[in-house]
Amino acid sequence: MKPDIVFLDEYSLAGRDLTAVKALGNYTGYETTTPDQMVARCAGADIVITNKVCIDAAAMEQLPRLRLICVAATGMNNIDLAAAAERGIEVRNAAGYSTHSVAETTLGSAIALLRETIYYDRFFKSGGYAASSRLFNFDRPTRQLHGRNWGIIGLGTIGREVARLATAFGCEVRYTSTSGAVRPETCPALPLDGLLAWADIVSIHCPLNDRTRGLVGADALRRMKPSAILINVARGGIVDEQTLAAALNDNRIAGAALDVFSHEPIEAESPLLRLRDPYKLLASPHNAWATAEAIDVLIGCIVRNIKEFLAR
Repeated sequence: MKPDIVFLDEYSLAGRDLTAVKALGNYTGYETTTPDQMVARCAGADIVITNKVCIDAAAMEQLPRLRLICVAATGMNNIDLAAAAERGIEVRNAAGYSTHSVAETTLGSAIALLRETIYYDRFFKSGGYAASSRLFNFDRPTRQLHGRNWGIIGLGTIGREVARLATAFGCEVRYTSTSGAVRPETCPALPLDGLLAWADIVSIHCPLNDRTRGLVGADALRRMKPSAILINVARGGIVDEQTLAAALNDNRIAGAALDVFSHEPIEAESPLLRLRDPYKLLASPHNAWATAEAIDVLIGCIVRNIKEFLAR
């Protein structure tokens, strides 16, 4: 008999083709699911797919048929893993699907900030260039990526790909480990303080945990060069956003690119939305991972996880 499968937040996969998932059982999908809807929607499910909808111990207690939770992401902090293990509910995630997407976003963000891409695009589209008497415009100086020092916080799969791409663009690359792991790498390691003082570009690719929460705060930002830029495509809680906004306003660093935030969606009163010079910040709504190609690989991971579970 085919299992009953429920996907709680289909919107998180951007409308990509879920035919292969639907073929694995009696499928029901919801665009979004609120916390108070979750238990009722999963009541008859053997398998639940969730990206960001939380499933805690209290919910599991009310779902006696639940046998597998497929997380449509890598991070599983929205699942009570201890409660799932206690109840014999298997939890499977997807890993590696977004490596190229996030790494490309990281490199693209650095180039966009250094070349003032947003400012000059808006200058052109606003009619400023058409109204100008000059062939060139140099309102904001631009810089090249080649020859920069690139510091990586967290040299996992994505960090290594960023290191490879940055090296190909002519950067010197160093990294710091947030886990304390020591292993042979293609680029040298530096302690965090040394990395921050050395780097022209600092990109963050580590997990959010007790060691990294608030890692980039006032002290870290003070150690960075005034000409440096900071890129966070990992987790929002790693960077103190209030302090970052102040550093940007006070010209203590030259710019920042953020795809993740401590509260998502970002709160309307965030100082990041009220910078004195908005062009110093390049921001996106947590979609660095979500290229069409990456989502299709993610769907393949979900299919594989369900098939392997059902084959037992």
